[in-house]
Amino acid sequence: MVKSEFEPAYLAALRSGELFHRVQLAHERLHECDFCGRECRVDRYETTGACRTGVRALVASYGPHFGEEDPLRGTGGSGTIFFAWCNLNCQYCQNYDISQLGHGAEVETEELAAMMLSLQARGCHNINLVSPTHVLAPILAALLSAAEAGLRRPLVWNTGGYDSPGALRLLDGLVDIYMPDMKYADAEIARRYSGVRDYPAVNRTAVKEMHRQVGDLALDERGIAQRGLLVRHLILPGGLAGTAEVARFLAEEVSPDTYINIMAQYRPCYRAGEHPPLDRAVTAAEVAAAMAAAHQAGLSRFDPRPSFGRALWW
Repeated sequence: MVKSEFEPAYLAALRSGELFHRVQLAHERLHECDFCGRECRVDRYETTGACRTGVRALVASYGPHFGEEDPLRGTGGSGTIFFAWCNLNCQYCQNYDISQLGHGAEVETEELAAMMLSLQARGCHNINLVSPTHVLAPILAALLSAAEAGLRRPLVWNTGGYDSPGALRLLDGLVDIYMPDMKYADAEIARRYSGVRDYPAVNRTAVKEMHRQVGDLALDERGIAQRGLLVRHLILPGGLAGTAEVARFLAEEVSPDTYINIMAQYRPCYRAGEHPPLDRAVTAAEVAAAMAAAHQAGLSRFDPRPSFGRALWW
């Protein structure tokens, strides 16, 4: 348990000048971008890579969100900022209008910082950055500005889990809560349905580094997350997500105390109808099998809220 006066990690970096230095480094890396596992190496000041994003972030929406995991939503909600575009191309994405069609508005640094401060003023427990990997540089610039103006909420890195080692080095000591997806255990399935290479290897390396930085999820006396790792795993039809293998990896190679949300709300969206068995919802039997596999692997910290019918935001 963490006391409620817990200070977010980025404040120490602000005081030392390291946060300013990270902003500079992140913008320099945009000249040969390698923020995600694709490592496109394009100069984003001149063109765009697979994420279809230049230097500025596009924001689809922001506000208090009460559908997130229990330790994030609390009573005041999680202060979510949804970024447009994505470094993945999931054929079943339930927010495809944002991730694949790019619905959103380009924002300047001060606008993004003002969103963070607004969410804090509205009583949100954290600043939850949804699909942030490809816009790491503008996020850090906004974080610097917001922290200087009084931001004091834990920072949540809510990611598809395809973050590069270079990106995570830039985030070390700045992020309080990592919330990565672990989408697949099989590389070929990941390539077929999300259009990326080596997803399991990149994902597992990222999750291990995230845990090294922040440890197991720590809660304050109200049950609100302050620091640590929270993993999301979406059950896919036909066992495509490889739940048993993902759970074994977490229990044996990360920590048996990993907090995990095993989500059962999959429904066919976007181009799922073209890719059976993704053209159907998951069954109760598939959900039961996934939960049994996670327990058998040795995991025990599960998000307690029912997963069926919950909105999926990523």
